[in-house]
Amino acid sequence: MGKTDPGNYFEDFRLGQVIAHATPRTITAGDVALYTALYGPRFSLFSSDVFAKACGLKLGAIDPLIAFHVVFGKTVPDISLNAVANLGYAEGRFHKVLTDGMTLSAKSEVIGLKENSNRKTGVVYVRTTGADEFGETVLSYVRWVMVRKRDPDAEIIDQHVPSLAQAVSADQLIAPEGLSFAKYDFSLAGAPHAFEDYAVGEKIDHVDGMVVEEAEAQMATRLWQNTAKVHFNQFERAKDPSGRRLVYGGVVISTAKALSFNGLQNAGLILAINGGRHVSPYFAGGTVFAWSEVLDKADLDHGIGALRLRLVASVDRPCADFPDKDETGAYAPGVILDFDYWAAVPKRG
Repeated sequence: MGKTDPGNYFEDFRLGQVIAHATPRTITAGDVALYTALYGPRFSLFSSDVFAKACGLKLGAIDPLIAFHVVFGKTVPDISLNAVANLGYAEGRFHKVLTDGMTLSAKSEVIGLKENSNRKTGVVYVRTTGADEFGETVLSYVRWVMVRKRDPDAEIIDQHVPSLAQAVSADQLIAPEGLSFAKYDFSLAGAPHAFEDYAVGEKIDHVDGMVVEEAEAQMATRLWQNTAKVHFNQFERAKDPSGRRLVYGGVVISTAKALSFNGLQNAGLILAINGGRHVSPYFAGGTVFAWSEVLDKADLDHGIGALRLRLVASVDRPCADFPDKDETGAYAPGVILDFDYWAAVPKRG
């Protein structure tokens, strides 16, 4: 029994603790195929190496969310194996384009700890870095997660809630090396909408809905080697009144991002994650809908613009049917995701 790992509970974490996560992962075309099968994205930059190379990316390009999922999965056995829920994200930056054959590894630093008033759980804040086989940073982000305590009576002395930026500033955005949209082919991308066509405050209903089935959710979670008990262990979920297995939040993010293609066909490349919140739990069988709001715009070089987008996902209610928040600022029933990110888009001419 002593050789097995039960995972860390809240009282096992310490401020400043650095954890090197096990099991590096080499990204292949197989990962891309399964990602497409599970979520259905259609962005040309990631569907065609020929298209990506025409945009200056000599080795092609793989959706940055695959890097996010892989690195996130590496952290689960150490950070969130005993989690109640993953709560949010901030200060996410993609430093390098993901390509076929790249090997990702991850490490995390504990930057915050806050025990909950019930003394049964606490919130752990970590800054995670994913690096390639040369040790170069591919992405970094902060996330916070609610973790069970092993012993409710354990004293937590060293507590701290970190101050996090509300958004990654435009001058911190990193466009992939070589990327140029000067000769961007809008017809092959699927829509003529350029940087100039989007206005701050504009809202886009992505119209389409997509059901995530139980088997798909389980497969997606295994694909990214996410071992959190709440996604697999029915006996673990029996502690929850619903008794259902919780769908990994990354499934909702990638499903909503894939749905955003309808209206944001040319905004597939995520440059940064400003913030994110899993507003409500999502369980398989519900139909996911999504809409986006343009929060900000920024000019970059080489025919590239950046849109700051707020992606909101709901379940079983088309987004056009209801507001995401009521007059008090509380989220409306059915909202499951509020995700704020920067995306690269081509400028016209």
